[in-house]
Amino acid sequence: MWATVVNEAEGLYKLENIPFYLPLLAANDIVFAEYDEDEQMLTYRETIEYSGHSTVHVILMDETTDIKNVGKIFEELGCNWEGLNNKYFAMDIPALIDYRLVQARLQELKDKDVIDFAESSLAEGHQH
Repeated sequence: MWATVVNEAEGLYKLENIPFYLPLLAANDIVFAEYDEDEQMLTYRETIEYSGHSTVHVILMDETTDIKNVGKIFEELGCNWEGLNNKYFAMDIPALIDYRLVQARLQELKDKDVIDFAESSLAEGHQH
């Protein structure tokens, strides 16, 4: 994860990218992390402040679909995304975005067997 220091003495960091694997985390969350001797790196321990952003993980099911074309659909709705490879991406839904519109597009693409998705971390403002 990319993060910026909020308060190093207290172990507080702001997440600067979209989590690929950790559930219940989203971009801009403030987290507590500490150095783990076994891991030899800073390690997430808990979320201190939620940003209001949500994270959705998307996998392409249709081999003929270009990940950039799918990502562009969500960019036009105000979302950001980061691809892990040509079949999988993590999407950030900012707090002020109407998630119902994003969710409708996700479901539409899923119904057409283009993608599947997991709502890994839905902020309170995106739950209905």
